[in-house]
Amino acid sequence: MSNHKTSPSWRNLRDIPSLMLGVARSIARTLWGEFESWEEIGKFLLLASVFFFVIGVYWTLRPLKDSLFNELIGISYQPIAKILSMFVLFPLVILYSKLIDWFSRDKVFYSLIAAYALMALVFFAIFHYHPEYGLIGAKAAGKNIYNLIGWAWYVYVESFGSIIVALFWAIASDVTLPEAARRGFPLVVFFGQLGNVLGPLVLRAERLGTITSAPVIAFCAVFMICAAIMLFIFMNTVPKHLLKGYHGKDETKVEREQEPGFLEGLRILLSSSYLIGIFFIVTVYEVIMTIIDFHFKVTVMSTFDTEIARSAYLSDYAVWVGIIAMISLALGLGRVQKWLGMTAALVLLPILILSAVLLLNSYPSALWVILCIMVFSKAVNYALNQPTLKQLYIPTTHDTKYKAQAWGDMFGSRGAKAGSSGVNYMRESVFEARWGKLAGVQYFVTVMTIFSVGLIGVWFLVALYIAKVYNQAIKENRVVC
Repeated sequence: MSNHKTSPSWRNLRDIPSLMLGVARSIARTLWGEFESWEEIGKFLLLASVFFFVIGVYWTLRPLKDSLFNELIGISYQPIAKILSMFVLFPLVILYSKLIDWFSRDKVFYSLIAAYALMALVFFAIFHYHPEYGLIGAKAAGKNIYNLIGWAWYVYVESFGSIIVALFWAIASDVTLPEAARRGFPLVVFFGQLGNVLGPLVLRAERLGTITSAPVIAFCAVFMICAAIMLFIFMNTVPKHLLKGYHGKDETKVEREQEPGFLEGLRILLSSSYLIGIFFIVTVYEVIMTIIDFHFKVTVMSTFDTEIARSAYLSDYAVWVGIIAMISLALGLGRVQKWLGMTAALVLLPILILSAVLLLNSYPSALWVILCIMVFSKAVNYALNQPTLKQLYIPTTHDTKYKAQAWGDMFGSRGAKAGSSGVNYMRESVFEARWGKLAGVQYFVTVMTIFSVGLIGVWFLVALYIAKVYNQAIKENRVVC
């Protein structure tokens, strides 16, 4: 009798998954609100796990992108690398658009993530073992502008952040209704920021006990495959009724008007003021943040002496971005759109970026101030602006979600970075050459502040227009474009 009382029954063991799911639902309800069912929670948790690996990999590679490029080429050439990445992305986006036509969305994700994982292993092998192009050999030989591996490495990481992240959100918005997105997307972003924290926190040379950061890249290849596995589980286990996206009553008619072609995504983008508005918002944010980011990276590279020290500091920056984003989501920042509406969600970020620009103008040389500006600007963008912008694509057609969004996100982002990088390149050649390093930097920051304030003013007005069009489309149950 006593044994019967103390030993767990098979029924109790079978109840464990239900209890765990109940705990998950309670946590989700506390942080993000009431979900419709346990199945819906399961859907968004699986989707969140994919994003966890994608963002964890990206934010692990992102600090290495700049530190390894500085080690091989030199940080002063970073603006040129950003311009180069934009031109490389052009054929990649065309290939991406054709793959979307030929294969299902999940197969495109598996194929691309496998290609990036393979390339990551190639970079690891070169950086770790090659006597001339490896990190140890490069350190002995000094920086070399003709080191093609350094240029390829920078473009590789930039393209991963553009293509894979954009494809993930295209899939997410294509299988989610507007009301469900308000509940679930903040949860997805929260897990992404958890990956943002754990990736660069755990995967760094000092924790792995290596003399360079090359082995970190090999671990990233493994986690890329984990992202593909989780998407496979998502596509094959989530009930079909939860994989239905938004379809307006006029969607078929609009799709007929979107004629296929070589530059179909670009044509769709340029044919809609709504999409141009989203493109403008993405572009303005990246223009301003690229200028601040370059100022931040130059300051970091001049402050620390070794590749591992620079990588560690930039990894700490990445970790803090994730932590602040997670705290913001936990406190409800991701639910601003649900509580206050789309208009409030879209106009909050330009107000915060304006504050950041004015603060930088007051303290242009203080590294800790620049770090705080970068952390909070990036964190709020990931916690609020990104899930909000992705929801804007819900009342659109399939081609708009996958093709026009790819052009808008990739070239809005990369084009803005390329243009801003041209301005950044002028900082040393024009401002510092004319007024000296310290005074030149101050003049440069002041000019950029005036320029940024003007852009933010237009950004605010465009956000109001986009929110109005979105709200009207949802109200009338139609697609915008």
